[in-house]
Amino acid sequence: MAQIKLIGVTGGIATGKSAVCKILETFGMPLIDFDILSREVVALRKPAWKDIISFFGDSVLNKDKSVNRASLRKIVFQDPEKLKKLESFIHPRVKDSFISLTKAHFKKKPNSVIQAGVPLLIEANMRDMFDYIVLVWLPFDKQIKRLIKRDNILYEQAKRIIDSQMPIEKKKKYADYIIDNSGSLQNTEKQIIKLVDYIMSAKNDYPK
Repeated sequence: MAQIKLIGVTGGIATGKSAVCKILETFGMPLIDFDILSREVVALRKPAWKDIISFFGDSVLNKDKSVNRASLRKIVFQDPEKLKKLESFIHPRVKDSFISLTKAHFKKKPNSVIQAGVPLLIEANMRDMFDYIVLVWLPFDKQIKRLIKRDNILYEQAKRIIDSQMPIEKKKKYADYIIDNSGSLQNTEKQIIKLVDYIMSAKNDYPK
């Protein structure tokens, strides 16, 4: 019987989810990136774009009327209620796009493994959508250093962003597999190879 396997790759901000997804792609697992989907659903004149403008006003727009994601992010990371409101505009539409893309993959290749990079997989209650949940983990000190370097921001701003998300230690209990991304790239690759071997096999226990 034809079956598709869905892997949800998640983690905290700046933990290295994209790097893990890129490695998984080399094993023939096509990626559906929820960051890309979230940008697509807020494109000019789309329903989510209209909801955002109606709630947040024109101040979150660029000159070309597209959503200024940095400006919007700054607002919602300081106000949990506004963050929830924004997510209510975006998440349902992203889910719909994901389902459509998954169906298209299934039609093209019935027996396949598809991965999705989903930053807020656990927070958005998307766990039931996936066969496997992979958490890309970093300790707080390394996570905040990478975020500061990546976004060129100050410590306090980086900490506020991380604090606005579910603590990564709490996410562990929801994960089927944890990739420790605190070491070398080679160490991360070894863990991913074990993960792929398990997913592609019929074993019941994840190899340690």
